Amino acid sequence: MTSFEELSVGAAIPSADYPITRERLVRYAGASGDFNPIHWNPRVAAEVGLPDVIAHGMLTMATASRAVTDWIGDPACVVEYSVRFTRTVAVPDDGVGASVQVTGVIGALDPEARTARVDLTVKAAGVTVLGKARVLVQL
Repeated sequence: MTSFEELSVGAAIPSADYPITRERLVRYAGASGDFNPIHWNPRVAAEVGLPDVIAHGMLTMATASRAVTDWIGDPACVVEYSVRFTRTVAVPDDGVGASVQVTGVIGALDPEARTARVDLTVKAAGVTVLGKARVLVQL
């Protein structure tokens, strides 16, 4: 597990690349109860102007946070997480799906509270899909 003393503002956390497949959309829909057809029906997605079915926003958000929890070693260290949804993640039915790429840097440290703010950049197909993605961890 990462210790607070190891951290410095501007330091990068390990980057990560996470696949999102149609199967993952189905599993997430079952777990979340979100069966909106834009997440599984290409016809409905096209009717509302989407390029294909899209990943659930909260699935994209959760996927991005994995970069922090994988790095920190303990998901319980996350005390706050916020994002702005800026673009959708289209998930083609091609056996590969989409890929969410996550990079992050330490944006701020609070030695008194022993917290670190991790600023994430989250992209899919080269386009930023989450804006102002910030995770506060306490060590």
